[in-house]
Amino acid sequence: MLQIILTILIYLILVIPVGIYVYHIAAGKHTFADPVFDRVDGVIYKLGRVNPKNGMSWKKYALSLIATNGVMILVGYIILRIQSIALFNPNGIGAMEESLSFNTIISFMTNTNLQHYSGESGLSYLSQMLVIIFMMFVSAATGYAACIAFIRGLAGKTKDNVGNFFADLVRITTRVLLPLSIIGGLLLVWQGVTQNFSANVVVNTIEGTKQIIAQGPVAALEIIKHLGTNGGGFLGANSSTPIENPTIISDLIELYSMMLLPGACVITFGKMVRDRKRIQAAEKAGENGLTVVKTEKVRKGLTVRMYGREGRSIFLAMGIIFLIGLSVCFWAENQGNPALQDVGLSQSMGSMEGKEVRFGIAQSAMFTTTTTSFTTGTVNNMHDTLTPLGGMIPMLHMMLNVVFGGKGVGLMNMIMYAILAVFICGLMVGRTPEYLGKKIEGREMKLTALCIIIHPFLILAFSALAVGTQAGMEGITNPGFHGLSQVLYEYASSAANNGSGFEGLADNTLFWNITAGLAMFFGRYLSIVIQLAIAGSLMKKRFVNESAGTLHTDTVSFAIILVFVVYIFAALTFFPVLALGPIAEHLTLWA
Repeated sequence: MLQIILTILIYLILVIPVGIYVYHIAAGKHTFADPVFDRVDGVIYKLGRVNPKNGMSWKKYALSLIATNGVMILVGYIILRIQSIALFNPNGIGAMEESLSFNTIISFMTNTNLQHYSGESGLSYLSQMLVIIFMMFVSAATGYAACIAFIRGLAGKTKDNVGNFFADLVRITTRVLLPLSIIGGLLLVWQGVTQNFSANVVVNTIEGTKQIIAQGPVAALEIIKHLGTNGGGFLGANSSTPIENPTIISDLIELYSMMLLPGACVITFGKMVRDRKRIQAAEKAGENGLTVVKTEKVRKGLTVRMYGREGRSIFLAMGIIFLIGLSVCFWAENQGNPALQDVGLSQSMGSMEGKEVRFGIAQSAMFTTTTTSFTTGTVNNMHDTLTPLGGMIPMLHMMLNVVFGGKGVGLMNMIMYAILAVFICGLMVGRTPEYLGKKIEGREMKLTALCIIIHPFLILAFSALAVGTQAGMEGITNPGFHGLSQVLYEYASSAANNGSGFEGLADNTLFWNITAGLAMFFGRYLSIVIQLAIAGSLMKKRFVNESAGTLHTDTVSFAIILVFVVYIFAALTFFPVLALGPIAEHLTLWA
């Protein structure tokens, strides 16, 4: 327990400076690295014929995002299909099959990184670099760019300008992802993570058998897979293998890498909204002939200055849900497995099946909850071997898809629930709901409801299709409750763009490759387009003055309301199917 507490406290300290830096990038403010990065960006703009000062409407921004991603999907698919060429292919890996290529390229372009293959045997080094690692940068930058545009729309500084997609894509890549990846990659190499272009090594084990030790540019992939909340792995065993994650220090580096930027997005949101309020206050004072006195730092507490008022309430709501899930997962794994105890195995250390001894229960539970809360998808233990309730937590957090999330997704989805919360509270007091000084009306509520419905629809519809068709049933290798949990986890991971898996499914088939690919595609792009449409609608509205009936969304009480709204809607949507899967399995196991 002390390990978990210290890990969280260190994170809360680290996320603040990173959040402030990302805020400066998003708001176009000066940073210490501008003299270097301005030149780098300038060269890229010149080559791409991009004018970063040309703003875009939300429609043009969304179209540019989808078109750019579409071109990259096509190029990446071609590379996977021709990867059998000798270039950077010392292990002689053959071309990837059509449906698997479709699933893989959709997976990595949507920042999901679900793998229906093992990296060490399914991809050449050329594909690992030009497709996998490249997509990890671009997909993460795409998500962050969409989030920043979304925040600009909510801040509402202009009526029809959410920024320039290409400029955002470049700035996030060059100023955030690349420098942090270089630093983090070097730290991982220092801890023993492999980084070379050598062929796999065959060694003699102490048992006298042969074993293949995978080689390749592992560290380069590892750092961006966590920093960009990508997931997946260079190896099939992912971050549970010492080649990807050899020490507790490398484990913490990977843990913080996937936590920092999603948390930073919330701080960016809080500060950009605060900037808008400052401008409004200054304009109002100017109209009344008053002088604005800068007393903000005197009146406001430390957390408000660090997170912004609105950012603080969102961060708190996310943190509460995260801590509840982490506590349940840690408790469940500590209880052990009664089935193993019945055959004579001691469970005094908790349920250690599928876990690395060097990490133990605490760091395994922390990694498990984090990777599915921040929608990363990397694993340092086998989720399929978690206890039923322990395995329900990562599944539930992917179903919620609001607990920090990756590349800004969690923030954008939580704002949808914030709009829903103010709408419900407004109905209770008979007042038109407001959020961030704008009235929430029919158009926004319809789009919000549609955005919230899409995610559970994809999970439940595809799960029903899988258990209701012969092609789907053929991939389920575990009968009963656990088999249903594996199916739910697969599509929850796909729709949430997470990428982790319960495994146990025979998923490298036409059915699973296509259906999971569609869930990933629609789960990514439909939500982004709808959320940008909501931001575009709100930014055109006039700000309204606060009154006695205004619901303040920057308070602790609103954060608690938000948590209840999220859990209530999740319970109504997912509880029946969770009762048939992990809850039924738990009751059977402990009967």
